[in-house]
Amino acid sequence: MSDKVKINLGNEIVEATPVGINQSSEYFNQYFLDDGTVLRMKLVATRVLRVEGRYDQDGNPVYFVQSTNVLSADAPSHLRRPSP
Repeated sequence: MSDKVKINLGNEIVEATPVGINQSSEYFNQYFLDDGTVLRMKLVATRVLRVEGRYDQDGNPVYFVQSTNVLSADAPSHLRRPSP
């Protein structure tokens, strides 16, 4: 992937280069709620873009990441909808 695209970074339109995701390890964070429900959430990167000519304070290139959240809920039986 190397075709540059224009993205909105803050209030500025900048050029960015798509960078393929070679490998990923995405783990769920687990949240144990007071009502007995266990929520499992993770962020899944769907696209990564390297912003041209932009660097952080350590000299690393700036990346723009498009992502989606994945959520799974495991509620106790007394909170579930009754079966028809």
